[in-house]
Amino acid sequence: MESTTIETATHQLPQAIEPRNPGMELDLDWVRTVQANTSAIERRAATLPGRRSIKKDFQAAWLCRAVSLIDLTTLSGDDTEGRVKRLCAKAKQPVSPALLDQLGLPDLTTGAVCVYHDMSETAVRALEGTGMPVAAVSTGFPAGLSPFHLRVEEIRQSVAAGAEEIDIVITRRHVLQGNWQALYDEMKAFREACGDAHVKAILATGELGTLRNVARASLVCMMAGADFIKTSTGKESVNATLPVSLTMIRAIRDYYDRTGYRVGYKPAGGISKAKDALVYLALMKDELGDRWLEPDLFRFGASSLLGDIERQLEHHLTGAYSAGYRHAMG
Repeated sequence: MESTTIETATHQLPQAIEPRNPGMELDLDWVRTVQANTSAIERRAATLPGRRSIKKDFQAAWLCRAVSLIDLTTLSGDDTEGRVKRLCAKAKQPVSPALLDQLGLPDLTTGAVCVYHDMSETAVRALEGTGMPVAAVSTGFPAGLSPFHLRVEEIRQSVAAGAEEIDIVITRRHVLQGNWQALYDEMKAFREACGDAHVKAILATGELGTLRNVARASLVCMMAGADFIKTSTGKESVNATLPVSLTMIRAIRDYYDRTGYRVGYKPAGGISKAKDALVYLALMKDELGDRWLEPDLFRFGASSLLGDIERQLEHHLTGAYSAGYRHAMG
C-alpha cells in the first residue's frame, strides 16, 4: 500500500478538546451481546505489520507524531526523585535539539510523564510551566488488590499532588466472574474520585482470559465514564498485543457510534521499537480515523520506545545509526 503522511504541528501538547465521556447507565443487554471472533481478529492482526509501507519523510513525520503521543514512563521499584527528574527532562527534550531543528519541530515534547503515585509531586514540579500533564498510576498498581477505600484515597492524593491524569487498575476477578455490575460500580467510583483529572482504565488484558472478556470489560469501563482504556500495567506476562488492541479499538468505535463520545486508547507494555509504533498508528488510522491520532485520544505507554525512535530519526537525517547508549532516558 502506498505511503500515507500525517501533519505534525510544531508544538503538540495534550489538550483535551473533546467533551469528556460522561458515561451512561450500565446496559447489561448490550454487554452480554458483545462477542469477539478470536480467529478472525487474529487473522486481521497478523496482516497489520505488512499492510503499510511508510518511508523516508513520511516515516519521519509519523515517528515525530509517535513521540508526541508517548506517556514517558518509569514504574520501577527503585525509582528515585532523581530518576523522575531526569525522565521529565527527557520528556521536555525527547530528541536532540539539532535533530529537531532539522525536522522543523523545535518544540516537540512527549505527551505526558507517567510515574508511581508517590512520585506525582516530584514530576509535577519538574514539568511546571510546560503544560505537560503528569499521569499517576494509582489504585494499588499493578495488582489493584489493596482495600477499596485505600485505592480511592490514593486517587484523591494523586490529584491533590497535581496529577492531571490517573491510570487506575481494575479488579480482574470482576471480569473473570462476569460480575459486570461490580466492575461498573468500581470504575464509576474511581472516575468520581478523579474529579477533573482524566482517568485511564487499565484492563490488564493478559490476565482476562479471552478477547470476549477484553471487549466486555472495555465497554463496561466506558459506560462507567473512563476517558481512556489501556491494555496493561506492563507487569503482566503478556502486555499490549495487536489482537487485544484491535478488540479494544473496535469497542471504542462501537461506543462512539452508540453514544457520540470519543474514548481514548493506550497500548502499554512491550512496545519498544519504532516499527511497532508505526503499526499501531496505522491501526488507529484505519479503524478510528485521524482524530484518534491526537494526544487527547491516543497514547503509548512506553520508556525504551523513545530511544529507538530517536535513533531512527537520526538515521533518516544522517544516513547512519547511532549507538543506543547515546539515547538514554536520563
